[in-house]
Amino acid sequence: MEPDTKRRKGMEYDTDSWDVLPVLSDEKSQETKLLDAYAAPITEKRETSRLVKDLAVIYPLPDLQHIKRVRACKDKNAPHPLQIILCLASDVPMLESPSLTLADLLGSKPFDSKGLGEPFLVQIPASPPLTRPQFEQASKHWPTSFHEDKQLTSALRGQLFSCSEKAKMREYMMTAIQAARSSHKLGMDAVGAVMVDPGSGQVIAVGHDCRRDTHPLHHAVMVCIDLVAHSQGGGAYRYEKFPACKYNVPNPQVTTGLSDTSASESHSSDIAKDSGQPYICTGYDLYVTREPCVMCAMGLVHSRISRVFYGAASPDGALGTKYKIHCQRDLNHHFEVYEGVMLQTCKELLDTH
Repeated sequence: MEPDTKRRKGMEYDTDSWDVLPVLSDEKSQETKLLDAYAAPITEKRETSRLVKDLAVIYPLPDLQHIKRVRACKDKNAPHPLQIILCLASDVPMLESPSLTLADLLGSKPFDSKGLGEPFLVQIPASPPLTRPQFEQASKHWPTSFHEDKQLTSALRGQLFSCSEKAKMREYMMTAIQAARSSHKLGMDAVGAVMVDPGSGQVIAVGHDCRRDTHPLHHAVMVCIDLVAHSQGGGAYRYEKFPACKYNVPNPQVTTGLSDTSASESHSSDIAKDSGQPYICTGYDLYVTREPCVMCAMGLVHSRISRVFYGAASPDGALGTKYKIHCQRDLNHHFEVYEGVMLQTCKELLDTH
């Protein structure tokens, strides 16, 4: 085995040592919720179609359109190969029991039970699966319909981005890490952020925590957003004291490189007016070493960010750990969030606080 120091040093450069995983809504990431239901074996296969139609009349399942009413029996040696859902346990709450008979469930309902065996309790998925893991979990209980988003499946497997794309992510995050280290040397939190135009590959802004000397709300992400505003002829604060905090006037022809904040304010203003710049961070990607807080997450909403990639989670993080601001349906802008970029190196930064 290689010495630990050598392996840890290599982790910064090995794109196979970390995965880029999406931060999904609770709806997409939660465990499959189950409902109790009664099912029965179909003893006469030719009666299947009629049984499905008749049960849909006396025991419809209007909120369970994802459920397939009939399934193949899991036990290949069972005398009857098909099973059918009769009703939900909640449809007969006064009778709920694992040993009910067909007569108990059907009562005086106008239904011909020919072709049905004795009922038994099963559990079925309460809602349609939205991801491949949810579908696989749901299928262990009862078959469901599933309309797969193959891009999301690839993302959940850590396979959405190619090796070359991950190498570029590593490059951007290394810039953020270097900014975080500069911040730490100045006595501030070791958090760095980088704003990138993914279309041109250009780094638009680099920022780090600046709360000590400028403003108590100047987290790295907020500084980065303000620097983007500077690049478009705006911006509210100046960062001459912090040479690692830089911005670049957007240029579609540029593929890499940084400019510092001494760039001409009037020149960037002219560029913004002439090129019809989009609203602050529209279409941009953010790379940040630590998961943003609520304030920073809302700043990203209002600045119209496109995607956020962060390294290490934070106990008060608002993009996956404590909250999921980007998934709030009532907000007027939504963006994608991915975690885990250069995870170990970003975690080590947290230990320097």
